[in-house]
Amino acid sequence: MPEETIENKETKETTETTETKERTNSPSNYFYATGRRKSAVARVWLIPGGNTFDINGKTLEQYFETEILRLLVRQSLETGKAMGRFKVVAKLSGGGVAGQAGALRLGIARALVKSDEALKASLRKGGFLTRDPREKERKKFGRKGARRRFQYVKR
Repeated sequence: MPEETIENKETKETTETTETKERTNSPSNYFYATGRRKSAVARVWLIPGGNTFDINGKTLEQYFETEILRLLVRQSLETGKAMGRFKVVAKLSGGGVAGQAGALRLGIARALVKSDEALKASLRKGGFLTRDPREKERKKFGRKGARRRFQYVKR
């Protein structure tokens, strides 16, 4: 008898998990891409219609406080002439704000190429589709940092 109740509980749990996995409010038409810069990762969704930025639940002005970073993020949309055509939803993680802005710029550019293949030439020419390969160099043993040495002691 107790075995039957365990089986019933297991089937109930599996039906509940499949129901939660289905997204009811997600848009059916969107373009997804990932951008990376230093140790920052940006997952970007471009949703047709709308002119807003939703970055980790905040607007562009709230998330990136300096105008230079906001300009950096908007560059790929302006080059692709898609400034008012898409709502940008992004989840950013890792790194600092400058790295996250660069990651978001690359993610938006990649998603724009998925939306319209004709934009690839102009975005490539502007350098928006090239991932910046520079990473932080690791600290080596016997050194103060990656390359800096300890101060030399004569005596």
